[in-house]
Amino acid sequence: MLLQTRTHTELFNYISYIIYTVPMHADGKLKAGSLQETAETAADHEKRGYAGLWSSESAHDPFLPLAAAAQSTQDLELGTAIAVAFARSPMTLAYTAWDLQRYTEGRFTLGLGSQVKPHIERRFSMPWSKPAARMREMVSAIHSIWDSWQNGTKLSFEGDFYRHTLMTPFFSPGPLATPAPKIVIAAVGEAMCQVAGEVCDGILLHGFTTERYMREVTLPTVRRGQEKTGRSMDDFDVIGLPLIATGTTEESLASAVRGVREQIAFYGSTPAYRGVLELHGWGELGDELHTLSLSRDLDKWTKMGDAIDDEVLNTFAVVGAPEEIAPVLLERFGDLVDRVQFYAPYTHETDLWTPVIAGLQESSE
Repeated sequence: MLLQTRTHTELFNYISYIIYTVPMHADGKLKAGSLQETAETAADHEKRGYAGLWSSESAHDPFLPLAAAAQSTQDLELGTAIAVAFARSPMTLAYTAWDLQRYTEGRFTLGLGSQVKPHIERRFSMPWSKPAARMREMVSAIHSIWDSWQNGTKLSFEGDFYRHTLMTPFFSPGPLATPAPKIVIAAVGEAMCQVAGEVCDGILLHGFTTERYMREVTLPTVRRGQEKTGRSMDDFDVIGLPLIATGTTEESLASAVRGVREQIAFYGSTPAYRGVLELHGWGELGDELHTLSLSRDLDKWTKMGDAIDDEVLNTFAVVGAPEEIAPVLLERFGDLVDRVQFYAPYTHETDLWTPVIAGLQESSE
């Protein structure tokens, strides 16, 4: 597989890239007309040569902006990276994804993530248990629902976590003129990577990963999952999400590096992601970051970022001037991923990515 299987590169930059650049009141609420500006932003990205635009669930709903983006674009692929799966039921996700696939005329991908236990229980007030097994069942349930809508089959899904056995014609949206949406899931740990291989159309590689972890853990585990269900990599999308620290001036690059250090530290403090650090012999760093994250120190996030030295930074992230980014992406991930999304957790201009896109396009010609 090549980094670019098409002539464009895809964009990922959190929903803030769209939502937070539209007019806002002082209290942070969106002003009237902001969905129109979202649509205009999406159209601008399509003109700039991006193949896809993905939205994330952080401070905003991940689906609504995509409906606006669909109205102003023709070819731009649209997806969620990610929507929180366990905050919803298979049926609610099935309806939303089906509608977006119809509205976009086949351009939508449902990207799901599990989130972590405190958020599911304390933020969304939803049950938490066996995340990999629950995700496997959720994806299977959605496929079962879609099959009933597309082919008129009797809905009869009964699992350990979800049960869907009622679907009358009045509540069925009917078949699509396009294939059903693809479902991809975000995964770091081996259990979730195997689920991606077993039942999904692709995997969203977490930003907190490394080339070595992908080669030695992630992709071999995906393949084991595929072997269990008789599937292969032929129609499976591996979507890379590399952290990138770049800037056009020394000041902007330094700011980007700072933002990326703190993002690495934030992820590194999460016990569920410890395996990535352990592979590189940095398990103690994970302990240090986790302890800091639980402290009452008002400056803890800064201190956590300080704990990320240059070796860790350059292992997890691609760092350099914009024109230096594409060659490194190709060297690290050219034989590993089908698509690349840019993960830049810091303030920057849209034009920052122009040299990166040009470099990736040149490599595919």
